[in-house]
Amino acid sequence: MFLYLLGLVVLYYLYRWVMELPRVSDKGSKYVYITGCDSGFGNLLARHLDKQGFRVIAACFTEKGEEDLRKSCSSNLITTHLDVRSKESVTKVAEMIKDKVGERGLWAVVNNAGVAVPSAPCDWLTIDDYKSMLDVNLNGVISVTLSVLPLIKKARGRVVNVASVFGRISVTGGPYTISKYGVEAFNDSLRLGMAPFGVKVLCIEPGFFKTNVTDVAILSKNVKMLWDRLPQEVRDDYGQEYLQKSLDIISNKVSKISDADLMKVVSCMEHAVSAVRTRTRYSPGWDAKLFWLPLSYMPTCFTDYIMSKEGIPIARSMQ
Repeated sequence: MFLYLLGLVVLYYLYRWVMELPRVSDKGSKYVYITGCDSGFGNLLARHLDKQGFRVIAACFTEKGEEDLRKSCSSNLITTHLDVRSKESVTKVAEMIKDKVGERGLWAVVNNAGVAVPSAPCDWLTIDDYKSMLDVNLNGVISVTLSVLPLIKKARGRVVNVASVFGRISVTGGPYTISKYGVEAFNDSLRLGMAPFGVKVLCIEPGFFKTNVTDVAILSKNVKMLWDRLPQEVRDDYGQEYLQKSLDIISNKVSKISDADLMKVVSCMEHAVSAVRTRTRYSPGWDAKLFWLPLSYMPTCFTDYIMSKEGIPIARSMQ
């Protein structure tokens, strides 16, 4: 019986692999708009799709990001400055894209731009901290998508949203998980709404990878900055050892569990853009597949227990 079930599982994955192999044709006439191309997933995806022959529009926040891509990619790749927090910037890029693509429309937009700080326990933060991240990670995704959605409908193309495993389970304080839950909700509602128009809406839910989101220096600086501005009363609640233990977790655990192979994520993004038969969700990373996503399906009491066991003890516990 076990071998029979194992055989069925193997056949299923073999069938899925074969079905997902075909790629779309005429890549040279298909424009792909990618945000957050300064580094990380967006930068690699822009280079990868450019090599495959797509007409890539790579949006960067910095001039250096644009310059580096222009040096390393073909003349077909277009770079542009984009601040997803700015309505004017988003509109300006959308108008440029409209002029470029003409009647054929925009084949895909990949909403990759995102930030991971400020992140900390909820009572360390202000509403402005929440707004600053939500403006990039959530409102930026919505703003960029809506700005080019008519062009994507015209091409019967794709919207690819980069969320996170932390859009499925919330195990840390602050706005990051809130923003990713929001991306998941926007993705689901948009997928249902765009299906009648032949538009595919796809979600990437990576685990831990070595990008700016998990950069030890950035995360450590963020925690120190937030700790230094806390009222003494809140510091006393957590205890003086809490800061050092937080820094130890960032430098030891976060860096160790972060996968250096960014192509695992980029390959999922590429499939979402170029495959004839796409998946609804992609979950790159073994930690996502074997730990975070299974944990998200567990009863709340179980996930709370697991996360509490791994948490840093506080000085003034009320339990």
